[in-house]
Amino acid sequence: LPDHFKDLKKDNHSRRGLLALVSQRRSLLDYLKRKDDARYQTLIEKLGLRR
Repeated sequence: LPDHFKDLKKDNHSRRGLLALVSQRRSLLDYLKRKDDARYQTLIEKLGLRR
């Protein structure tokens, strides 16, 4: 996807959709961290996210 945005700098519709998905993922991960930290840590490692 980064290549897509480099090639098509004016594709703000797709960029906004991607930012919405990232924001939703962050919100869900924050919720999971508050409710079940051990499960959150397992998920972060499994997905390979740096948080």
